[in-house]
Formats: sequence, structure tokens, C-alpha cells
Amino acid sequence: MTADAHAATSPRRTPFWTAGSGADVAWLFHRLLALVFLVAWLSLGVQLRLLIGARGLLPLVDFVEAARAEGVLSFFAFPSLLTLHPSDGVLLAGIVCGIALALAALLGLGARVCTALQVVLYLAYVTACRAFLTFQWDSLLLEAAFLASFLPTRRPAPLVHFLFRALLFKLYFESGLAKWQSPLGDWRDGSAMTFYYETAPLPTRLAWYAHHLPAGWHHLESRATLLLELVVPFAIFGPRRARLTAAALLTLFQLINAATANYGFFCYLSVCLHVFLLDDADVAAWRARFEKRRPERALFSRWRARLRWPPAPRRGLALVAVAGWLGVSLVEALFHFGNPGPLAEPLAPVLELSQTYRLVNPYHLFGAVTRDRIEPEFQVQTTERGDWAALAFKYKPGPVDRAPPFVAPHQPRVDFLLWFYGLSFARRQPGYVSGLLAKLCEEPGAVAALFTAPPPGNVRAVRIVFWDYRFTSSDERRATGAWWTRHPVQTSTPVRCSP
Repeated sequence: MTADAHAATSPRRTPFWTAGSGADVAWLFHRLLALVFLVAWLSLGVQLRLLIGARGLLPLVDFVEAARAEGVLSFFAFPSLLTLHPSDGVLLAGIVCGIALALAALLGLGARVCTALQVVLYLAYVTACRAFLTFQWDSLLLEAAFLASFLPTRRPAPLVHFLFRALLFKLYFESGLAKWQSPLGDWRDGSAMTFYYETAPLPTRLAWYAHHLPAGWHHLESRATLLLELVVPFAIFGPRRARLTAAALLTLFQLINAATANYGFFCYLSVCLHVFLLDDADVAAWRARFEKRRPERALFSRWRARLRWPPAPRRGLALVAVAGWLGVSLVEALFHFGNPGPLAEPLAPVLELSQTYRLVNPYHLFGAVTRDRIEPEFQVQTTERGDWAALAFKYKPGPVDRAPPFVAPHQPRVDFLLWFYGLSFARRQPGYVSGLLAKLCEEPGAVAALFTAPPPGNVRAVRIVFWDYRFTSSDERRATGAWWTRHPVQTSTPVRCSP
């Protein structure tokens, strides 16, 4: 038997250490990213008018007019084309464009072009929505999509794949570093997870059951999370078996997160990034089966040919771009996790530019777990000295007998932000809270979508009652059917509505 014949009949071995993922992995990631974008656009679209519409909590048109009057509105400081004509029609038209681009990318019609356009468009909404799109997963979506704009699906691109693995490492390692540096020391002493399920922003009903696991298990969870985020990420750059092990562990971690709390599309986007821990051989067969079953349409082929991305840049230019991304990431990490010292002033412009465009970001999820859950409850009065009626939000803890809902990958932005307000209500009142109080007085129908029942139309006064919520014990749950117990902490001064 010749050497060639022997090689043909011998079982094919997977190399111990491979260069990494390639065109097939990129093909899969583009479609997964398109699905995440589709969810993000739909979720934002159904609440956009409530957030920044002309009758919204923080109207974009009011902000733009004020910024123009002060002469501070510029594209470099406020990178959003929505400021050119900030009407409800334009805001909704942009959402429709985003949905169309996501669907086109999902179908493989110029995925890189569509992704690049979505970066520009989503950045416009992140900028225009201000407080409502300040979450780390909004930044992660922008950064991942920005890198995906340079990710080809028909040829290898080792440098871009390296950047995606570096992004994945940054996401987990920096989050672990933030936990290690927690001023409470709660992750190191094991106490963090004894509070986490009860105080997470929007828990699911499974969080109640997880909270009642033995304390020893929670201490193990806390330390295991540190291990998962500070040690396992180094396997991202390791041999294939190490990467597959990391992919399994990190995916399990995100599935538990998704099962016990609602973090919008974050958990799903993180799992999408895990595909870069695979090799092409892990994806190629599945891709071949998919493309074999999909009918090829001539129209699609012509459009794909027209939407091709420009040729790859020279290797030297690509190396400069990689060095730039790594450099900005290190600057961000230095400011968030270290002490820049004398470098603070010269590096500050880099940090400011990065914070404006959100294309390179730090990640520090749950650096410390809060010990309390303070929920603001909005109450209205319809007569001069009548009783106060509570308004229950759809997704926040409200009536104690209502189970925490599953709502992800949709993210109710106001419900989520009010969790932060509960933690700092004694210090300040954010603009969206003031806007909500004003709307309940002046135009309650404009904010009716937030509540389980429409607020009354003849509101005379509004106030906020702050409650300390705790999960019921197992005995209390059996006896009463309630998921929560609560007691009042403070009541705000009533806001009297104009007659």
C-alpha cells in the first residue's frame, strides 16, 4: 500500500493545536449576530416612542433643541444622524431599516455590509436614547458588530478571529477582575451568590428556587465564578481541547444566567461569541447540510455579488488596526481596573473618544452584588384627599403574589433602569423618573404601556413609595403562595398635578 493510499484509509486525526476558526465559523457567527440584532431592533422598536418619542419620558426633540440652543450639538460629540430630524416617524423608520438589515444579513445578503450599517445605525440610537441604552450589552453588541464588519465568510482571516477571541477574553476576564476588586470582598469570601438571585435587576421565577439552595452551595458558586472568569478565559488562546472545554463551561454559565435573570440579549450574544472557540471542522459539516437544503435563488446570488466587501487591507495596515484595538482596550482597562497615575491626563482623550463611540469597551459585570432590593412603586391619587392607588409595572416585582416573569431576550428598559434608581433614590432623581411623574400627571395614556393596568386619567397627585423586597421562605410560600415579602422604606413628597 502506498503512503497516499494509507493516508486515505487512515482515520483522520484532529490536530492538538490548530490556528483556530475560519470561514465556516465566521459564516455561523454572522447569522447568529444577525439574530441578536433582529431581537435588539424589535425590542427597542416596541418601546422607542415611550422612551424618546415626542410624548416620551426623555423626548429626543427637546434634547436636540436644547443642545442646539447652547451650541454644543455636533456629530463628533453626539454621533447620531437622528438629530437631523428628531421626529417619531424618523425614529421608527430607523428601526424598520435596522430590522431589514438584520434580515438581509441573516439571509447572507452582504452580511458584512449590513453589519457595518447596523453599527452606524445602532450607535445613533445608543447616543439618542442616552440613559436607556447605557447597558454593557449594548456596548458589547456595538463592539462585536464593529469587528464583524471586517470578518469575511469566504476566506481565512486569522487577525480578525484573534480579535474576537481577545474580545471574549476581555468580556470574562475583566468581569472577573471587577469581582476580585469588589470593595465588599463578597466574591472572595463566598457571600456574593447568597444575595445575587434575590437582588438581581429582573429575576425570573427560577431565581426564587436558586436562592433557597444551601448556603454552602452559594459560597461554592461565588468562588467558582471567580475561577470561571479569571482562569478559564486563558484557555481561549489554548489548544482545541482547551477551547472546547472553555466553550462548554462558559456556555453553561450563560445558560444559568439566562434561566435565573432577564438580561435582555446579553446571554445570547455572549454564547454567539463562543463560536470562535470552535474550529472550522466543528462547523463545516453543519454548514454544508444547511446550504444543501436551502434553495439557491438567482436574485439572492446577484445581490450577494453586488454587496461584496472591498478587498482585504494590506497586512501591515491590518496589524496597525489590531494594535490600535488592543491599545485602546488596555487604556480602558487601566482607567477602570488600575491607577493610570501620570498617564491619566495624556490618555484621557483616548478614553473620552472611546466612551463617545462605544466601539472599544471595558466590561465589569456585577463587580459587587447589592445586599438590598429597594423597589420604587408609583402611586396616584384621583381625589383631593382620596386613597393612593399603586401602579404595578409589567416586569418588575410588584404584587407579592406575582411570580417573577421570563421576558428576555426582550429588555424592558424602564423597568430595568428603575432597579438602579432604587439603589440610589436618596441621592438623586434621574430625568426619566421626573419625566414619568410628569406624564402620570399630564398625559397618563402616554406611559400606559409600562403598567399592567392603564393609570387613571384624572390624576390629582403622584408619589413614590420605596419598598424593601425579599424572597419569601419556603414555609411562607407554601402558606401564602407569595413570592415576595416587603416593607416600606420611605415615601417621597407628593407631586401635585396642575388642574
